[in-house]
Amino acid sequence: MRQLLAILLVIVTAPLAAQAPVKNFTLTDVATGHPVSLDQYASSAAIVVLFTSNECPFDSYYSDRIAKMITEYQGKVQFLLINSHLDPEESEEKMKLKSSAWSAPYLADKDQLAMAALGAKRSPEAFVLRHEKTHFGVLYSGAIDDNAQEPEAVTQHHLRNALDKILSGKHTGHHQVRGAGCTIRKK
Repeated sequence: MRQLLAILLVIVTAPLAAQAPVKNFTLTDVATGHPVSLDQYASSAAIVVLFTSNECPFDSYYSDRIAKMITEYQGKVQFLLINSHLDPEESEEKMKLKSSAWSAPYLADKDQLAMAALGAKRSPEAFVLRHEKTHFGVLYSGAIDDNAQEPEAVTQHHLRNALDKILSGKHTGHHQVRGAGCTIRKK
């Protein structure tokens, strides 16, 4: 009986934790060396915070799709790509080399502040935020789509669908889809 109660508690509280308010954070864009904060984009219809890496194969599979979405939603949605990985190949210097792949800030989170604030566990992992008076709320979290390796075989465009619903005013509540990717090891 205790096990059943513990399982029910986890099931009930997990969605609540995902909906916890997100406070502003500031990270450095490796391409420019300038600080970037969530507050800079408070007036955006949505902010996509996408945890990614230089070396994870899953991130490589999604690189072109991410670049395409950044272009397609430009002027409507702000994308922020964040690297919280601590391995040597994920250094800020190596991030800077990869930053030209995207027309969005590529932010170093080596203290893992953004990772902790959002509860990110893997890359790629997307969080769609919207400013709500005193904080940012999470509207979507999880997978970009349902097929990392074969873009032509995607049947569910999870991130794109969430953004389209938000932009059309049809979004209701927090939606979460478990994604696949490389685990981000904590400090």
